[in-house]
Amino acid sequence: MSPFGYDPKIPVVKNVSFTLEANKKLAIVGQTGAGKSTIINLLARFYDPLNGRIVVNGYDIKDIRISSLRRHMSIVLQDSFLFPMSIKDNIRFGKPEASDEEVVEAAKAVGAHEFIMKLSGGYDYIIQEGSSNISIGQRQLISFARTLLMNPKLLILDEATSSIDPYTELVVQNALKKLLENRLAIIIAHRLSTIRLCDDIVVLDQGSIVEKGTHLGLMKKGGMYSSFYKMQFREEEGFEKTSVASKLRTH
Repeated sequence: MSPFGYDPKIPVVKNVSFTLEANKKLAIVGQTGAGKSTIINLLARFYDPLNGRIVVNGYDIKDIRISSLRRHMSIVLQDSFLFPMSIKDNIRFGKPEASDEEVVEAAKAVGAHEFIMKLSGGYDYIIQEGSSNISIGQRQLISFARTLLMNPKLLILDEATSSIDPYTELVVQNALKKLLENRLAIIIAHRLSTIRLCDDIVVLDQGSIVEKGTHLGLMKKGGMYSSFYKMQFREEEGFEKTSVASKLRTH
């Protein structure tokens, strides 16, 4: 994958190369503007690299029908979109032929069933425009159920938990574990706690890979990834102390 720029004169990613093996999980880490989401756009063929190749099972993705390529991948975004229709129809949007039983099974698998059943109408509960009548965490769990039901070969999580507070993230993390089982996945995460489950980590800086390795290996190296992780750990620790103090004051 080398190079690419939305303006051909200004490359966003340069000399980026990595290999994804079956059922492995790869995390892509970097500061805002490092090129993380651009790589996802290239993998999904929203754009094509100016030169270089992206190969799937030995085939250049330019030789694969876009409809076929995207049928086998699913992207879960930071702000997942839900349609103004029932929860049931939102979950089976990517697999319209799915039965009600399959919808419920997918929701149970990612931990969404309990909160859905507390809503008026349960799975027939209508999501309002902009998902204004459910929380961000609930919206993500519904999107996870939809993705699980689709059963994609490649799962891409693009900042899927960055808008969720650390307490809600504990619930979502359990859903993620189920979603990632026996599946090839690429995870872009602002919260580094999300990517400790990954087999490999790629660190981007200004469009180039500057570090590769496992969580433990990169922490021992003491480079950019280690700095990111330590900084965020201090931020989340501070959030938890503030939240606990706030709760104590209200009792």
